[in-house]
Amino acid sequence: MLALSYDKISHDLRIAEESANMSSASHIDPEDIARFENLADQWWDTDGPMEPLHAFTPVRIQYILDCLKKAGRLSQNTSRQPLHGLRILDIGCGGGLLAEPLSRLGADMMGIDASEGAIKAARIHASQQDLDISYHTADSTDLAHNPEFKGAFDLVYASEVIEHVTDRKVFLKAMAQLVKRDGLVILTTINQTLAALLGAKIAAEYLLKIVPAGTHDFHKFVRPKQLANECKEQGILVHNITGFVPQIGGGFTSSSITAINYGVCGRRQQ
Repeated sequence: MLALSYDKISHDLRIAEESANMSSASHIDPEDIARFENLADQWWDTDGPMEPLHAFTPVRIQYILDCLKKAGRLSQNTSRQPLHGLRILDIGCGGGLLAEPLSRLGADMMGIDASEGAIKAARIHASQQDLDISYHTADSTDLAHNPEFKGAFDLVYASEVIEHVTDRKVFLKAMAQLVKRDGLVILTTINQTLAALLGAKIAAEYLLKIVPAGTHDFHKFVRPKQLANECKEQGILVHNITGFVPQIGGGFTSSSITAINYGVCGRRQQ
């Protein structure tokens, strides 16, 4: 585990936050940031616009745990906190829907997001839950340029984020720089298929109205094979692709079907 000075980390993160606030990073869509900024106070409203993400959270957590287990990264010392000893970075953490349960499982969590409102909501909720999670308004590229954070994390993940970035190459490069050599990178996103266009875009936004209109851009959806190839270009070798499908009683379950939602897990090779 990389030994870091608390004062140095705080100083460097303040610089990263100031940089993120002053400049527009090349891979972040400002319209998406503004859209989520407007929803910042509703992150933990399970009946509000974030309800689909709440329903999607259990299967995402299970996928992360499954990937870590297959990689032999879970702690053998405690069953209650199997993530003890792991330093994990949540890119695009939002209000902390994934960071909180992973923190409860023992992970040393850091969450970053370009939305100041989301980070504020995440900090408040974590404090109310008595959880020690390091949240910062920062951009992953800025963080990756900081020597203190290069190769600092056992796992770097971005869940339902990459379909909102404007430059996947820059985004994936930053993820590869932030994770330790032989560490894990996990992404969950939406496939670029007709089923995804109909289900995740048209039905979800305009017919069922379960997410705000304009949330997704079909042209930013990406097929699993293409994403795996783009990861490989950045030194991340994808070894798992898993689909997520809705259950009749609610929620989602893992599946071999990747027609709409799916996750990829890879290991940094370089």
